[in-house]
Amino acid sequence: MARLSYKEQVQRVREDAIVEAVNRLLATKGYDSMTVDEVAAEAGMAKASVYKHFASKEDLAGAAMVRALDRALAFVDGLREKADTPAIEQLKAVARWAMQSQLEGEMPSLPSQNSSLTASLQGNDEYMDRLISLSNRLSIWITQAQTSGQLNASFPAEMVLYILFARACDPVVAMMKASGQYTVEQILEWALTSTFDGLAQKHKPAV
Repeated sequence: MARLSYKEQVQRVREDAIVEAVNRLLATKGYDSMTVDEVAAEAGMAKASVYKHFASKEDLAGAAMVRALDRALAFVDGLREKADTPAIEQLKAVARWAMQSQLEGEMPSLPSQNSSLTASLQGNDEYMDRLISLSNRLSIWITQAQTSGQLNASFPAEMVLYILFARACDPVVAMMKASGQYTVEQILEWALTSTFDGLAQKHKPAV
């Protein structure tokens, strides 16, 4: 791989700072409330400098979403190296990681179905390629878990996949943390239990 010139290194550092700023704002405010002025302030540079790297607010959000998917793919690929781990445990690990990332302000919120960002992302090849790759990896575990009886096979695998994606930006965990009454570990454990085991009371078998 060719070594980056000093100018290219500076540009990469600035772009990284911008994308991380966008990521934090998307995680805390969401796309609709985020402004380019706020991105510039968060990244510590002039608004004009932000526009030198990214042409629009949609491009900024797209770069942050791509970065988030890169992190998710890296995490999932790390799990795939543990081939002897049951599929259900792999899925739980992904859900836990996604929720923990959200609580740490590292996971941008997913756009609503009718937002301009959704339309922009659908035309973003980098984003779509990564989203499809992540979906395919998770779908393999979902199918394995359903086949082995670890997940309810009556649910469409696609629905299970969407539920897992939703956990990445579930407002419940943030609201529980904001209350200050519970530890992060408690919140994650309860969220995982409700996701994979449901909310119904489990009855102990009669002795």
